[in-house]
Amino acid sequence: MSAIENCRTAALGGHVEACEDCGQWRIAYNSCRNRHCPKCQGAAARTWLAEREADLLPVGYFHVVFTLPAEVADVAFHNKSLVYDLLLRAASETMVTIAADPQHLGARIGITAVLHTWGSAMTHHPHVHMIVPGGGIAPDGKRWVSSRPAFLLPVKVLGKLFRHLFLTRLIALHDARRLAFFGSMAHLADRRAFLRHLAAVRKKRWVVYAKPPFAGPQAVLAYLSRYTHRVAISNRRLIAFDDAGVTFRYKNYRRDGTDRQQVMTLATDEFIRRFLLHVLPRGFHRIRHYGLLAGGSRKDCLALARHLLAAAPPVTNDPATEPDDFRPPCPCCGGRMIVIEVFERCRQPRGPPSQTATNRENAP
Repeated sequence: MSAIENCRTAALGGHVEACEDCGQWRIAYNSCRNRHCPKCQGAAARTWLAEREADLLPVGYFHVVFTLPAEVADVAFHNKSLVYDLLLRAASETMVTIAADPQHLGARIGITAVLHTWGSAMTHHPHVHMIVPGGGIAPDGKRWVSSRPAFLLPVKVLGKLFRHLFLTRLIALHDARRLAFFGSMAHLADRRAFLRHLAAVRKKRWVVYAKPPFAGPQAVLAYLSRYTHRVAISNRRLIAFDDAGVTFRYKNYRRDGTDRQQVMTLATDEFIRRFLLHVLPRGFHRIRHYGLLAGGSRKDCLALARHLLAAAPPVTNDPATEPDDFRPPCPCCGGRMIVIEVFERCRQPRGPPSQTATNRENAP
């Protein structure tokens, strides 16, 4: 919270820029670069997208969502690092296993998975968004296996395997005494109580949602730009902040049409509490790649996929043409801005000389 509060203020220091042509100047404060800061994620998303653009294949892409039931989400709230990691691993293994089954796709697929932990009203709602190419490389590595145009994998089959993998490993974590519980859930430390808590979700259908394929690679990038570096709430959803609290827009998914967009006002402390629910454990990776896109084999797998698809190699931007110290042009004349002063943390920049002082210096 301190990082977000101080972001782009004098508390973090900054510099003064001036236009070489017209002399227009402006103050630029440093960013906190915290991954939970709404202001700082825009630049991070652009950099990440530029790197991912080279990974796109000339095929349709599907959007798949894995969601945890409320009973399991309560367990995740007390054990974020372990359960969030389990959610990503179980969801990805489910996709890779079912896709490799000859009765379904019979191929090795690639996955980009992004963890989200919030609902539109900033409640705790852990789920994983996946971007999956519509096909994969055959086991013999000699051909590309395409999925059907509007169908990737059966969601009911995915849901059953996901439920089995997740619950089996969650119980193993409990048996190894790696899960912790506090407050009203402290009784779940007992194994029998924990199994009773999970009894309902063993019979419940676990929701896996697969959206229709995107309309081309650019639509994939547009989606990724909205989802990969998103935080619990963006600045554009905020409407007002006053004595009544914080007012913001949210989506009520239980309603349809124009009634879905609604407005909510929360007391300030409740708003901050909900925002902090979604601060991830230190060092936790919420964007992960699996299958063809995993680790050091990604480059070779993508090259093989392009060869099998008879696709041209990706066009990459030359880093030399994009300077590291790029700054927006002058808002007055469009000229080049240069740094004329750098000030440290908790310091204010010196103001420009006033016209009165300038006349006094030039007086005879």
